[in-house]
Amino acid sequence: MSLILHRIVRVFRIGAPLVVLVGLACSQDSYGPQTAPNGFSVAFGIWTPGPGDTCTLATHDKYSVIGPDGKLYPTWHPPVDPETGCSFGHEHGRDPHGSDLYGEVGAIPFGYANEQLDTWDPTGKRHEDHFGHKVEWENDIEMNFGSEAASQLFDLRCDLLVKMHQGTHSKDAFTNNLHELVYHVRCTDGTEMHVTMFTAIGTPGEFVSSCTGNTVVVGVATPPNSPNGGGQRIIPEKACADQLLVPAGQRSNFGLLHESWQTSNSVRGENGQGIAHFDPYFQATLPSRFYDPAAPNVTGRPIDVCYMVGPNGERASGGPCDQSTGSGSIPGVTFNDPRSRFNGATRIMDINSIQIRNAEGPRVWFTDPFGRNGRPEAFPGSIRQVIARMNNDLGELNPAGPGIGRDRPYGSSGVHAPN
Repeated sequence: MSLILHRIVRVFRIGAPLVVLVGLACSQDSYGPQTAPNGFSVAFGIWTPGPGDTCTLATHDKYSVIGPDGKLYPTWHPPVDPETGCSFGHEHGRDPHGSDLYGEVGAIPFGYANEQLDTWDPTGKRHEDHFGHKVEWENDIEMNFGSEAASQLFDLRCDLLVKMHQGTHSKDAFTNNLHELVYHVRCTDGTEMHVTMFTAIGTPGEFVSSCTGNTVVVGVATPPNSPNGGGQRIIPEKACADQLLVPAGQRSNFGLLHESWQTSNSVRGENGQGIAHFDPYFQATLPSRFYDPAAPNVTGRPIDVCYMVGPNGERASGGPCDQSTGSGSIPGVTFNDPRSRFNGATRIMDINSIQIRNAEGPRVWFTDPFGRNGRPEAFPGSIRQVIARMNNDLGELNPAGPGIGRDRPYGSSGVHAPN
């Protein structure tokens, strides 16, 4: 069922090409937010323009969608509003309208799982910022069975549309392991899932250092009762940033700042039986933060390292530092300056495996916000999940998907941290 109740198609001409956009607005007023029967979600209207952002809150809020609960949510928008030409200063990844799944699933309500958690567990609220919602998709993805012969024999292809909340600009993920994940997939073998949930990535209150592999304990997560999850959040710390300072004539290894959020997600029934499992990894190559317990909000900034000088004259050299500062000739570039390449806008999603064990179950399940306690009937705080009635488990021959998005950096059009 489409999540959009009213949708107005607007056509703009930008230069020579004709660009067709779907404006998410009410049918009575195509230039304002929709009227939702149950009011606003917590996620709606929380963005405000920062220095250099030229769009108004009203322009931003027209990109809205009514969720299954009848509340109004923010959704995907371009970094530049095509109607006014103003800039939002942040991006949400790839325009989902090109996905072969979009016609069925419609616009994605950002923060829907967060809203349902308020009902499911009022003591465990988890409200994420607006910037971190990132969309990625690909059509007709060729899945890999581990050998060329097996891949040719099965020739399995999938359409995938995913939204992950992966903020790489703030201290949030240093402690908080709960992040909203929306996962839509359909494959030529009948595999199909439409899942919205909180993915619990690793252990709350800590992360894994991107350069040492050590566990870094930071503090209490939000909410304090966040469950342990599979996978891990690999995030840079100050020790990684320090290694960017190299002697003259050497180039810095900016891969030390690479983030990898490795998820392990299950949809389960009331008795704990596994219904579906999927484990995408979300990579970010140039985040605008690293963990530094001595910095304000324990958040260090890679762009600041570009201006540092070590005790023996060591400096960060090459790549994004040179590009951001004109090889040191441009002083004063800050973490939220559009000139900084450290903006979290270059990402890769590793699809990995997709498994369903639901041959005897219903196609529609209702789970809690963590994908647990699934049953055929809705209950307070539940989320509707669609899982194909099939069993696609092939044991050692289970296929895995490739990485997507590597060639699609989104850091243009005035995008800057926070993003």
